[in-house]
Amino acid sequence: MAEDLAFLIYRTALGDQRAFEKLYRETSPRLYALAMMLLRKRDQAEDALQEAYVNVWHSASSYNADKGTAQTWLNVIVRHRCIDRIRREPQRFATLDDTDWESFEAPGPGPLQELLTDADAQLLAGCMEHLDGKQRESLSLAFFHGLTHSQLAEHLSAPLGSVKAWVRRGLERLRGCLHHEI
Repeated sequence: MAEDLAFLIYRTALGDQRAFEKLYRETSPRLYALAMMLLRKRDQAEDALQEAYVNVWHSASSYNADKGTAQTWLNVIVRHRCIDRIRREPQRFATLDDTDWESFEAPGPGPLQELLTDADAQLLAGCMEHLDGKQRESLSLAFFHGLTHSQLAEHLSAPLGSVKAWVRRGLERLRGCLHHEI
């Protein structure tokens, strides 16, 4: 399927509307689930998804299979559109416990499950386990919700300097773990 998606992206880059339609049909449910997980509002997720596909249509020629899978490239585009929306409309994000995450699950493998089947993603997930709780929470909020250092400090009720240190040290530990230095 990854090769099929890459082919559809390449055809989209050439202006092939049918390839773009097929790409949309095959990927929109998964990408919509990702947008819903990040934005938690149907109208916001739908708008972000539409913006993402407009972006795909205009920038399909920038896709490079050597840098990652087609699905990952699409996920990143949707994630960026969601983060743009979050930053335009600041809101408070509740920390979800394990039972809350179950409410986001859809039948079949979702984007997170598919991502975790990738060896690099499994390594990253394992490395996240080695982080201290504040580091892991800070990096997760920054990645999944696009929070800035200032927003993290407010959300976590912590000094800005501490938040910056958690993020910096967390990234350093992740880098070390990913390069097998821990």
